[in-house]
Amino acid sequence: MTIQTVMVIGAGQMGSGIAQVCAQAGFTVKLNDIKQEFFERGLGVITKNLSRDVEKGRKTEEEKQGILGRITMSLDLQDAADVDLVIEAAVENMEIKQSIFKQLDTIAPKHAILATNTSSLPITEIAAVTERPEQVIGMHFMNPVPVMKLVEIIRGLATADEVYQSVEEMTRKLGKTPVEVNDFPGFVSNRILLPMINEAIYALYEGVASKEAIDDVMKLGMNHPMGPLTLADFIGLDTCLSIMEILHEGLGDSKYRPCPLLRKYVAAGWLGKKSGRGFYVYE
Repeated sequence: MTIQTVMVIGAGQMGSGIAQVCAQAGFTVKLNDIKQEFFERGLGVITKNLSRDVEKGRKTEEEKQGILGRITMSLDLQDAADVDLVIEAAVENMEIKQSIFKQLDTIAPKHAILATNTSSLPITEIAAVTERPEQVIGMHFMNPVPVMKLVEIIRGLATADEVYQSVEEMTRKLGKTPVEVNDFPGFVSNRILLPMINEAIYALYEGVASKEAIDDVMKLGMNHPMGPLTLADFIGLDTCLSIMEILHEGLGDSKYRPCPLLRKYVAAGWLGKKSGRGFYVYE
């Protein structure tokens, strides 16, 4: 199946990044959100990214304008009526995602593939609310999308081989490296990453070392680009907690139990960089 027109649902950090890489690869993109101001904010981020590329000589002004010209605003899911692929990048909430997919199933053309950028929710469960579960798939992009090369492509229980192949081929056109993953809680990336972050929080909680020492050990000893507590602040502590709860519930193993300190910080509204305070304080 040939993919030419893509709708991206959600113009936030992930959605705007996905829209940018799709437009850069020559796809026609509809960037959808519930309010015009959200679309404009997302487009502003894309414009800023592309302007930086022009300043650094990686793109010409003409190329930048061409990319922006391939992105149009959508404020209505009905705009999915003529697309080949939808990539949903809305909030990480099963009820919201199922509601979106239920609507898309009645709006999108019969041939259209419905993909979700979920970082941990079951693809099979999202697909179950549609009449086309064989055409539902996970496309988990990494943040920041324009920079990171990996896309986890997650097969639901019913995902058809030709759908997987179309999405894999399209991912390569985006200049990304696709990795095939089966539908298990947390997939591969978050099943490995989040328990490491959770264990770092336990080390802090139990007084093993200071937050700076824990981060330094992982940066200087394990060659990680940033420490796990800094990374948790960047991801968002509420997101970290949500993924740990999905792992704990989905796999039923006590090793995935969220650290009480993580719960306490989220309850206090200390969500990391986005709220100005997490394990560290941000201006």
